[in-house]
Amino acid sequence: MDPVRNPYAPGAGQRPPELAGRDRELRQFEIVLERVARGRPERSMVLTGLRGVGKTVLLNTFRSMAMQRLWGTGKIEARPEQSIRRPVASALHMAVRELAPRHRAPERIEGFLGVLKAFAMRDPQAAKGTSHWSPGIDVPASRGRADSGDLEIDLTELFVDAASVATDLGVGIALFIDEMQDVQAVDVSALCAACHELSQSGGPLIVVGAGLPHLPGVLSASKSYSERLFRYARIDRLDRAAADLALIAPAAREDVEFTEEALDALYEAADGYPYFVQAYGKVAWDLAPASPITADDVKVAAPEAEGELAVGFFGSRYERATPAEREYMHAMASIGDEPVLTSDVAETLKRKPSSLSPARDSLIKKGLIYSAERGLIAFTVPHFGRFLRAQPI
Repeated sequence: MDPVRNPYAPGAGQRPPELAGRDRELRQFEIVLERVARGRPERSMVLTGLRGVGKTVLLNTFRSMAMQRLWGTGKIEARPEQSIRRPVASALHMAVRELAPRHRAPERIEGFLGVLKAFAMRDPQAAKGTSHWSPGIDVPASRGRADSGDLEIDLTELFVDAASVATDLGVGIALFIDEMQDVQAVDVSALCAACHELSQSGGPLIVVGAGLPHLPGVLSASKSYSERLFRYARIDRLDRAAADLALIAPAAREDVEFTEEALDALYEAADGYPYFVQAYGKVAWDLAPASPITADDVKVAAPEAEGELAVGFFGSRYERATPAEREYMHAMASIGDEPVLTSDVAETLKRKPSSLSPARDSLIKKGLIYSAERGLIAFTVPHFGRFLRAQPI
């Protein structure tokens, strides 16, 4: 098979050639956009799921949908060690720049940029009296608006002002936040408070977040009303029909087919996880001599696909762990693939649970495991336990 014509695209956040199995989420977001555009109250949206299920792809697709409706959009990727103040300022600057050419009152845009600059310059991580961030437009920073230094107050005022600019044009603004579980606790609280204010005032600005399965718990711990503030969508593995469609549709556009047995073998190998579907599909295409791609082709391709996943998908994460953290993960894997009790991990390692807390907490911060609920932990990456069981301890 011609590798140049290979349609499959395993990559971090890379859109697959066929976005299969996500029709429900796309419809939900379409409703959100339409309701906000009509001035009706609507909640912001949060996507959750394991790594490799396509959260970032869906987030980017949502952004494209908003842009097609001429909304202003901006996107950030949260980092545990970084305040969201400047990233949000940069994202909203991008969003307003998209709206500015259509706005009939330049002074309104300049007024908002002045507030935006003042907001960004109150970054506590910047040296006193300085700012390494500039909105790119020569406007003076405003005073008395979004510049108190209290992120909850400042973010609320900034969101309200941004929404007001969008209202002038009869459109909305959407702020997209990837890896939302990494937003610092104090910033999560401020973000929820700002969204709460917008939900009450009906301002046309929404926040769309994506993160690991424990993100709802992070938001709930910050503000008790967060479960009513966001529309949650759990993104999981594809069912058989959607996984088959993700393989068949791109191949059909290249006049290539799969046998039913090949699709059986690919679904068993990939287990419906979108990243794995693309990874196995890509290698099967490259190694198949001709169409249709058969079960024998998949059998030959599987070891190479698994080798690539072991290095790029699993191995890169495993290498980030310290010896103590690897020991903890191996103990988890030896117990099973479902969420496991922290007490069982301690018993497996013959250690006191308290002595393992540093390793567990560090793994959570690195995004390798998450706390499914109190006393339970699980891997953030599907099939990671199987990968660990194949590794030497």
